Amino acid sequence: MHDAVAALIAQDRPVDLPQWRSFWDSLHDGALRRGESVALLASLSTQMPGRTTLTALLDSLAERRPQQGAGRPVFEGAVNIVGTGGGPRTLNISTAAALTAAAMGTRVVKTGSRAYTSALGSLDLLERLGIETASSYEQTHEMLERCGIAFAGMFVYPAELGLLARGVLPLDIRRLGRFVNALGPFLADMPVDAQLTGVSDPRLVPGLRHAAEHTARRTGGSVWLATNDTGADELVGFAPNLVRTYEGGGEDEFVLDPAALGLGPGSLEDLRPGADPVRDVLDLLAGRGRPAAEDAVCLNAAALAVAGRLTGDWHQALRGARAVLNDGSALALVDRLRRATEVARA
Repeated sequence: MHDAVAALIAQDRPVDLPQWRSFWDSLHDGALRRGESVALLASLSTQMPGRTTLTALLDSLAERRPQQGAGRPVFEGAVNIVGTGGGPRTLNISTAAALTAAAMGTRVVKTGSRAYTSALGSLDLLERLGIETASSYEQTHEMLERCGIAFAGMFVYPAELGLLARGVLPLDIRRLGRFVNALGPFLADMPVDAQLTGVSDPRLVPGLRHAAEHTARRTGGSVWLATNDTGADELVGFAPNLVRTYEGGGEDEFVLDPAALGLGPGSLEDLRPGADPVRDVLDLLAGRGRPAAEDAVCLNAAALAVAGRLTGDWHQALRGARAVLNDGSALALVDRLRRATEVARA
């Protein structure tokens, strides 16, 4: 059994950088024994690894990326919003918030994935909306400059994740790889100035704090980790949200109290998708959604505006988010992105 797998199963010692390097080399060479990929993912998903193991894992994947160097665009002034998944089944609040924030004037580059527990993951929703995701950093940059928002495809994730997925067949990595989904926001290589990540399971927070600190140090930007008692992996407008921020090697935190921001009551039921989750999102972007769902979209969009330094005034940011839903700007941006996709495909 590979040393990295044995250490994770025994949980008696950390996995260091050379061991991770050796594991990925064996994975690429097809030299792992049958079941070792399953054992690795099962161990990681059972218990979030400690700081040393997690940092070495992130460093080992970062150094294998093929697109490092001066030729890659850096998305200055842009923000990303992406959750860990695994929470209650809700509308795709994060994608709706990204579109809303972009309509307000915040530069947004969003990463995401297929559905894990939600009705639609961000990539599923974009596909249904007829909006193409970028397949390279250059395409991402072009989309961002043209539309003020860009959606990055799976190219931002390490190739090793795909190899692991194939290595566990016929098992489903979505069930086995809970760790991969939770760590996904920090596995994507997206050089933005700020990232807002909602965490559904508070048990993941200790490990994700290390990942957030690591990402902030690597990108030179800021990372916000948000949690609340509902288990949703986004900010909600009917319960207090604890936000931990990481920037410049430091950690800080603040509480977003929806009542103090003038947001109304609600519950998780208000965030659940209906029979047509795509129509639900379009209704939200048109200002015709359920009040609590609209509050959630506006609060997350406001957070992107504040994190991206479009404004430092939360009340102003919320008014701006509400305005672009009510005046049709957010929905118009969807149409603009659809047309851009049609032109690109033609």
